[in-house]
Amino acid sequence: QVQLVESGGGLVQPGGSLKLSCAASGNIFSINAMGWYRQAPGKQRKLVARLSYSGSASYPDSVKGRFTISRDNARNTYLQMNSLKPEDTAVYYCNLEAKETARSTAFRNYWGQGTQVTVSS
Repeated sequence: QVQLVESGGGLVQPGGSLKLSCAASGNIFSINAMGWYRQAPGKQRKLVARLSYSGSASYPDSVKGRFTISRDNARNTYLQMNSLKPEDTAVYYCNLEAKETARSTAFRNYWGQGTQVTVSS
């Protein structure tokens, strides 16, 4: 069973920075990619950053140049968010595309419980 636990959310003023962390645990045989999504009230969940296991990162235009995704040698993923705007306010979710065993035929999506980020003066 794979578990993801996010931390680092909170209240920040416009122009400020926050760093989110995601720790993965459990049975993980292989990882395809790690990512961060966000969901604002009344809106769909959207991708904000994705990092393939080979190290290729991608971002939507709305956060490009302000957000940076990274990972360490363990199973931790980070999202550095700079120059935050009120429109960045949302619940942020960690995502993992992984296989639990060598017999798994496809990568599955795993989600954390979410962490609130509020950008307001």
